[in-house]
Amino acid sequence: MEKKLAVKVNAVGLLEKELARRAKKQQYGIIVLSSATDPYLKVEEELGLTRQLLEVILEYRFPVHMITKSDLIVRDIDLIKEINRVSILPEDLGGKLEGSAMVSFSFSTLQDEVARIFEPGATTPSDRLKAVEEVKNSGLTTGISLMPLIPYISDTTEQLELAFSTFKRLGVDYIFPATISLFGSGLADSKQLVMRAIKRHYPHLEEKYHRFFDHSDRMPAYYQTAFSKKMRELLDKYEIKDRIQNS
Repeated sequence: MEKKLAVKVNAVGLLEKELARRAKKQQYGIIVLSSATDPYLKVEEELGLTRQLLEVILEYRFPVHMITKSDLIVRDIDLIKEINRVSILPEDLGGKLEGSAMVSFSFSTLQDEVARIFEPGATTPSDRLKAVEEVKNSGLTTGISLMPLIPYISDTTEQLELAFSTFKRLGVDYIFPATISLFGSGLADSKQLVMRAIKRHYPHLEEKYHRFFDHSDRMPAYYQTAFSKKMRELLDKYEIKDRIQNS
């Protein structure tokens, strides 16, 4: 899915124009980089587009929430720390956040060999964990987007205990756990990509996945209920929040 990319080369100018207008009116809000596309795809090493966007965000003192699978974010810790120091939170969030720059690392597994199947091209989980530690040690609010967990592969009791104990050791501030949703019938859509990976690498699970996803985009209700209960138990056991806000 990384073979073809569209780069918004005018993004910096557009953002600067918009933030200048918002800042003049004192309309501050948290900017997410990013909820749809990872801000640190490999092409970012050459383009530096995300770093330029962060420089604009810093100039106009907007808070930021970074979401990524990449360890390249370590390159920009200096900017994110400065944003955390000087940015202006909206009044309704006063006192509810530890800082005004947050970093969430996305994981669907902690196993490098599994990630190579389901996250080709992404930073390996082992290297991602090193980045989590570095960002957390820099003093930034740091958490985990533990999603999508892969049924019968990364959602087993053994793998969940490994994940939560690892993140507890690293001192993360929060974990957002979620199960998987699969969509689309096109060759590059998530449902088809995952089903092909299951058929090739986990043929013993193929029948179960067809039963789950042939007529639905989500896991069945009984699974989701059990999943929510298990996540609550693990969050309580390891004393980790499931939210960024203090309350």
